[in-house]
Order: sequence, then structure tokens, then C-alpha cells
Amino acid sequence: MSESALKELRPRLQRGDGGVTARFGAALPGMKTGARLLDLYQSDPGRALLPLPEPGEPASLVLVTTSGGLTGGDRLKLSLTLDAGAKLAAMAQAAEKLYRSAAADSETEVIQELSAASGAWLEWLPQETILFNGARLARRTSINLDPEAEALIGDMLVYGRVARGERFEQGSLFDLWELRRAGRLAWTERQGIDGDIAALLAAPAGFDGAVAQASLIFARPGFAAETGCTEILAGLRAILEHHPGLRGGATRLDGFILLRLLGRDPLLLRRAFAEVWRYCRHQAGWADAMPRLWLR
Repeated sequence: MSESALKELRPRLQRGDGGVTARFGAALPGMKTGARLLDLYQSDPGRALLPLPEPGEPASLVLVTTSGGLTGGDRLKLSLTLDAGAKLAAMAQAAEKLYRSAAADSETEVIQELSAASGAWLEWLPQETILFNGARLARRTSINLDPEAEALIGDMLVYGRVARGERFEQGSLFDLWELRRAGRLAWTERQGIDGDIAALLAAPAGFDGAVAQASLIFARPGFAAETGCTEILAGLRAILEHHPGLRGGATRLDGFILLRLLGRDPLLLRRAFAEVWRYCRHQAGWADAMPRLWLR
């Protein structure tokens, strides 16, 4: 039997292709939330929930992957737009799981597009993205902020199901981030992992044994000046000094703070990430607290 005939006999596995597109405007007088929903489109495996926020907190958007995870061939697109004056905290309902891709599968594709206009507050707080051994992820995150917008944007990656002794040793990761202010590219980064992944994660000049990483972007109009975030940077660095089991650093770039963490224990990294997140949002005038979804 020919190879083409064999391919026809193989089962065609169902793959997800959907996501969430949402747009929010500023709250109207008398509203007890920080934003009002203007537009929402959702399709499997993406789902959006709108729980009531705590008093004095921004509006809430909770994102759910209804399939329980993603695998090779799945495509998920998340698009979030805040009009002028909207205040929103968007978060994930649970950790995102990237399952092993079959040999015949293409990569898992994730697209994230975030936009905030003047006077908006955008809080983007996914939980961990866990790469199972054999996962293949291609992700692109685009952030477009008005110079007068404020944003706190985070991300965590865990390489393998560490609690059960699994490591991410086969597969691939391509992760592209782009940050624009008023349409002008202010920062971009590409991370690629493939080939001998175990050696890369173990190498002293690589991850040095770390199996989890986190990134945080904190943008405010005052950070455009070199002295505009000196005290906040000092506070973040002081927090990092209290976590000697992690490697990390914080610096000011083009109008925003970038903080990085690497750790051998995903739970310790998560706790440190939550601490710096709380500190940043408190500096922006919000409560020194994490969402209830994080309290576990």
C-alpha cells in the first residue's frame, strides 16, 4: 500500500481553532466596576467569564480553555482592547497545559494581542503555561500601549510536569514578544528552544538547572523619565534579594520596567512572582493582593 493511501487510513484528529476577542470602554457614572464590556466574541476552545470584582478593584475578565489544554494543531487567539479610561484585570482560570504533539501534528499556535488607550489600566495575568514533554508551542504576544496608558503584564513558563518527575526534553518552543508605544516598537524579544533541550536547561550558560521562568512588564507614563521609576526598581530588587533560591533581575527600558525570574522550583517562583506583582499593582494605586484564583 502506498504512503498516501496509508495517510488516508489514519484517523483525522479533531483540533481546536478559536479564542476570545473582547473590547472594553471606560465605566459609566454610577458603575461599580472599572470598565464596561463593549464587544465580545468567543469560540471553542476559548471562553470568557466576567465575575464581579472586589470593591475598588478594576473590572475582571477570566479566560478559560474549555478543552482543558492544547496540543499539536490547536490554534488559540486572544485579543483584548481597552478604550480610553477602561480599567481591567484579565487573568486565566487555571494553568495552561501544552500536551505532547504527535509526530504528524503541526505546532500549537497561540496568538495574544493586547491594546490599551490613554488613561487605561491593563492587567494581564495568565497562570503558568506548562510544557509537557514533547509539546511544540509557537506563541506570539503583541502589546500596543498609548503613552498615557498603564499596564502590568506577566507570563510564566514551566518546562515539564516537575511534580511527577517529568522534564521538558523533547519538543520545541518559539516565543515572540513585541511591545509598542503609540505604534512605535519599544521592545521585542524572541526565545527559541529545541534540539538538545535537556542540555540547554542544564547548561551553566543556559538555564543552569532552572525548570521555570517568569517575566513581568510594568509600564506607566512616569517611567519615560530615567528617574521616574528609581524607587520602584529599588523595591523590586529588594524583594528579589529575599528569594535566594531564584535568579532574577529588574531593569528599566524604554518607558517600562522589565523583570525576569528563573527557578528550579516552580512553586517558589510562583510565590516570588506573586509578591512582585502585588508590589507593582500597589504602586499603581490598587490593592496589595492577588486575585482569588491565585490563592492556592
